[in-house]
Amino acid sequence: MNINVVGGNLSQEEINVYVEQLKANHPDKYIKSVELKVDGEFVDMRYEYDPVPFERIRRITGYLVGTVDRFNNAKKAEVNDRVKHSLGCSCSMEEIA
Repeated sequence: MNINVVGGNLSQEEINVYVEQLKANHPDKYIKSVELKVDGEFVDMRYEYDPVPFERIRRITGYLVGTVDRFNNAKKAEVNDRVKHSLGCSCSMEEIA
């Protein structure tokens, strides 16, 4: 985590209080950077969280999976034999009318 204090000085104890406040407000996120801008008695706080990792989950042969690397050979063959359907229409506008 990168912490930057601008426009004045803050004690390490004060910085820790601001960081703990961010952690308490969003306990499920990881703080990437914090900028504390001191303006007299006021402190403006700007912060950025790390992006949340996202894994695609699909329903394949009745199972919710992200990848098929843990499937045995029979399940991998079942995945390869699947028929993939498209939503495209191969008819012309004259046939529709």
